[in-house]
Amino acid sequence: MDIVLALLLVALLWPLILGIALLILLRDGQPVLYLSERMQSPERAFQLWKFRTMATVEQDSGVSGGDKAARITATGRVLRRYRLDELPQLWNILRGDIGFVGPRPPLRRYVERFPDLYAEVLRDRPGVTGLATLAYHRTEERLLSVCRSPEETDAVYSRRCVPRKARLDRIYAAQRTLCSDLRLMLATVVRRVGLH
Repeated sequence: MDIVLALLLVALLWPLILGIALLILLRDGQPVLYLSERMQSPERAFQLWKFRTMATVEQDSGVSGGDKAARITATGRVLRRYRLDELPQLWNILRGDIGFVGPRPPLRRYVERFPDLYAEVLRDRPGVTGLATLAYHRTEERLLSVCRSPEETDAVYSRRCVPRKARLDRIYAAQRTLCSDLRLMLATVVRRVGLH
């Protein structure tokens, strides 16, 4: 289902994807894409594709918090608001790296820091969206927006976000159905759809 739906979306959305790529190129320059190493399983990494939404720096790592807010471009702010920055992940779905629904693929550092937790969470293939992504997104944004350094962002994310998101991912995995996956996909696009 993931492959068929991804192919259908690429066929329908390629003008939008191309238009966004050109907009980023003209307004913000190269690179157009941002590639981030993520973990598909505790042992296997892959490159997650997104449209670039921040000004580039020589070295960038970790989750995005208030310490990175000034780097978000005007184009990037709009793309993030409507989650259009995630359209290149259709390629990741076609490659089999991720599905549409599942736990968000974590950075290597958190898998190494919480091996037992992620051994359980990553039993399911990661996804573009999921219960934890939708239910905890605003709380995570609020918690991280006040962080003023990469170290503070990392500490808050590790202590306040990782355990709660993992708990939601495990709850969802235990009760997952095709209908619930479709509902989460719809809720990702049309934010007024309830999660219950």
